[in-house]
Amino acid sequence: MDRSLYVSILYLLTHVGLILFLYPANIIMSTTQGHWIPIMIGVSIHFILLSLLLKGISRFPDKDIITIYKTKGKVLTFIFLAPTFIYFLMANIIFVRAYSEIVSIVFLSKTPLWAIMALIMTVACYLALKGIEGIIRTSYLIFLLLFPILCFIMIASFQNVDWRYIYPLFPHDFSFLTKASYLKSYFAIGGSFLFLGFIHPLVPFKGRKILWTGIVLIPIFLLSVYVPVLTFGQATTSHFIFPFVMTVDAIHLTWIMFDRLTVFFLLSIVIFTLLYISLVLWMLERIIRMCLWPSAKSSLLIIGLSIFIYLVCLWIDNWEGVEMLFKWNTTIRFIVILGVPISIYFLGVKERKGENV
Repeated sequence: MDRSLYVSILYLLTHVGLILFLYPANIIMSTTQGHWIPIMIGVSIHFILLSLLLKGISRFPDKDIITIYKTKGKVLTFIFLAPTFIYFLMANIIFVRAYSEIVSIVFLSKTPLWAIMALIMTVACYLALKGIEGIIRTSYLIFLLLFPILCFIMIASFQNVDWRYIYPLFPHDFSFLTKASYLKSYFAIGGSFLFLGFIHPLVPFKGRKILWTGIVLIPIFLLSVYVPVLTFGQATTSHFIFPFVMTVDAIHLTWIMFDRLTVFFLLSIVIFTLLYISLVLWMLERIIRMCLWPSAKSSLLIIGLSIFIYLVCLWIDNWEGVEMLFKWNTTIRFIVILGVPISIYFLGVKERKGENV
C-alpha cells in the first residue's frame, strides 16, 4: 500500500519546524543583501541530496539504509552510521534545549526550564514508543489541525512589509559561503530528510511524490527570511535571535478574537518539532538495536535515550551553551548530510550493475 501522502506530510512538517525557528537568523546574519541567493543555494543542495538518497534506496526495495550498510561490511557501517548517530543525538539535545527556551519566554515564563524540557521529552518519548506508524498518523492529524493556521499566519505576516527593503537583490560577493552563520543554516537544509532512508521499506512511498512535496518548502524558505527583512529592515532584523517570531508578534488584526497570533504560531512550530524529536529518537533506537544491541527492547532504548538527552539538556546552563553545541554540530552535519546520500546513491549504482551482469 502506497503511503506517500503520509510520508510527504511528515517530511513537510518536520522541515517547517526547522525552517521557521533559527534558520532566518542564520541567513540574515550571513549576508546583508540578496538573501535569496544563499537560500536558493541551500535549497538546490537539498534537492540534489534528496534525489540522490531516493534514487539510491530505490535500488534496495527490501532494505533500509542501516541494512544496506550492514550488508556492505562493518567498516562502511561504522564510517557512516557512527557520525549519523552522533549528529542526530546532538540535534535532539539542541532542539529540546532551544525550544524549551522559547517556550519559557513566550508561554511559561514562571515555569522552571527543567519542567518544560521534561514535558517536551515525555511527549516525544511517548510518540517514539508508538513507532513510526504512530508518528506518521500523528503528523497527519497535526497537519489537518495546525498547518492551515500556520498558512494563515504566514499570509498575515505581510501586514507590515515595506517592499523597498528587498533591494539590493544581488550581493557584492559570495563571502557568506564561508561564514559560520550560513553553515549553521544547513541544519534546516539537511536536518530531516534522512529519515526517508530509515522508514524505507517499512512505510512504502514513491520518491517522486516526496520531491513534489519539497517544492512546497521553497516559498517557506524564502518567506521565513524575507518577511522579517521586509518588515524591520536588515539592520534591525540582524539583531533578532528569532526574526520570524518577532514579525508574527508585530501582526495586529482587530477582526480576530485573539490578541496575539504569536501563541498559535509558536504552538504549531513546537508541535512540529516534537514530531522531529520523536522521529530522531526512533531512528537512534534503530541504529543501536540493529548495529550494537539486537536483543535490547525498543521501549527501554527509547526511554534510556530520552533520559540521557534530558540530563545533557539540564547540563547546558544558558543560550551560549546551545550556540556552542550548534557550532560543534556543524562539521559533523556536513559529513552526514553529504556522506549518507552520496554513499547510498553509489551503492545503489553498484547494486544495479551487479544485477545487470
